[in-house]
Amino acid sequence: MKLHFAPLQGHTTAPYRYYHSKNYQPAEAYYTPFIRYENSEVKKRDKREVTSDLNEGLNVIPQVIFRDENELSSLVGYLKEEGFNKIDLNMGCPFPLQTGKGRGAAMIANPETPEILKRIVEENPEIAFSLKMRLGMSEPDEWKSLMPVVNSLPFKQVVLHPRVARQQYGGEPDMEKFAEFLGECERPVIYNGDLLTPEDVDNVCRRFPNLAGIMIGRGLLARPSLTDEMNSGEEWSREKRIEKLLLFHRQLLSYFGSVLCGDSQILDNIKSFWEYSENEIGRKPWKNIRKASNMAKYVSAVAMID
Repeated sequence: MKLHFAPLQGHTTAPYRYYHSKNYQPAEAYYTPFIRYENSEVKKRDKREVTSDLNEGLNVIPQVIFRDENELSSLVGYLKEEGFNKIDLNMGCPFPLQTGKGRGAAMIANPETPEILKRIVEENPEIAFSLKMRLGMSEPDEWKSLMPVVNSLPFKQVVLHPRVARQQYGGEPDMEKFAEFLGECERPVIYNGDLLTPEDVDNVCRRFPNLAGIMIGRGLLARPSLTDEMNSGEEWSREKRIEKLLLFHRQLLSYFGSVLCGDSQILDNIKSFWEYSENEIGRKPWKNIRKASNMAKYVSAVAMID
């Protein structure tokens, strides 16, 4: 089963993707945190994500978030200029900061979305578009209004997270609705949502054997060895996972130390490495890492992991 690394803002940055691929079996694809068009231009920070030299040699797919045809067209045009021929369309982000502006999952409920998708995809036949979405903004059947246009366009794949946006990451994924979606979507479907262990992945793959792949975000940040474990079919011991995790961390920390100035900048960038790893490393070191106010305290907190 092909394993795709989902994007998370502030976490799956170019350095993280690069050092993950050096320490573990690379993911089938790495998706950039979403690229935005604001104040009549592509955000400079987002540009750095797609132009980084650390992307070289990896299957990096830029993901864009948009609220209308103008934004989407501008983002696609920029990425084409940068030489990309694969683009992922974010219609799944559930956070109010984006949905409140009509972006992310809000596009599912936008009556103009079908025509926007149709025009942009048909006007850019050289681009392999993919789509990431949720069941809806507030109702789990809102996706149905998009099925005619999704099925009519040559999307490389459709990634579905089976929650509505108002749930964010709360409650349980609606697996019955996912099954219904899988039955109606004529494009390759990838499952995303709450996959934290090899057993979780196995359960989804057994239930839906016709999947084109799986996409994992938070689960891979907590347990980056999942790419190896799923490809080999062998679950790693905690000792092996921690040993490789600490090596991965040392390399990333060394990189940040070489390109950033001062403890504050380094800590701002490296602490996110541990955000989802409480269950993996233990609550005490996890709490101390979060509280560390200088590099000495941070190093001491990391040294508590065993």
